[in-house]
Amino acid sequence: MKLSQILYSQGFGTRRVCAGMVYSDLVQHNGRVLEDPDEDLPTAGLVLTVEGKPWPFHEKALVLLNKPAGYECSQKPKHHPSVMTLLPAPLRNRGVQPIGRLDEDTTGLLLLTEDGSLIHKLTSPKHHVPKVYEVGCKHPIDDDQVARLLAGVVLEDDPVPVRAAACERVTEHHLRLTLTEGKYHQVKRMLAAVSNRVETLHRSEFGHLTIPADLAPGQWCWVNGWQPPA
Repeated sequence: MKLSQILYSQGFGTRRVCAGMVYSDLVQHNGRVLEDPDEDLPTAGLVLTVEGKPWPFHEKALVLLNKPAGYECSQKPKHHPSVMTLLPAPLRNRGVQPIGRLDEDTTGLLLLTEDGSLIHKLTSPKHHVPKVYEVGCKHPIDDDQVARLLAGVVLEDDPVPVRAAACERVTEHHLRLTLTEGKYHQVKRMLAAVSNRVETLHRSEFGHLTIPADLAPGQWCWVNGWQPPA
């Protein structure tokens, strides 16, 4: 693939802008400054250095963001900054979007991609992709609440019961809840249905992906070699 097309596909701007980056000696490969925007390069395993920063080629981007509180999962936020502001411009330019949403006050694992088929696969309830939440509860959690969450509860304004795929009481006020659906404010509404209240909410797993130990809140990383659940 031509170098200018590679840069364009990765979100670095129009083809003219990408060619200008090459002519300005801003793109390197294996320590060599690339001077010809029409140079053909194999994309398999390709890592360019663009403006001094490494950029691995991805035909479709899939990134993991350790979402902090105070950000909305929206392209057009209403009250708080968008999580998109935490990503570099090339990812924003190529149209990545959150796979599902986390509330402004919810923290933790958020996946983003521009791959529409992957978004559908990971958000469709038909595929039962597990998502694990660490829930800080206002009131002590008892065995009856755990049993009801596992059996299924009816949410306000929704007559169809929803249940947790797994539910573990970690401490008196800490519940680990696994869901395979993604209804609006589902965790908060499920806890309200068993007469409790969510004080803090953190997503720790998505389809068995976890947040790398060295990834601080507000930071992101590429997801490589991960096969989503069938």
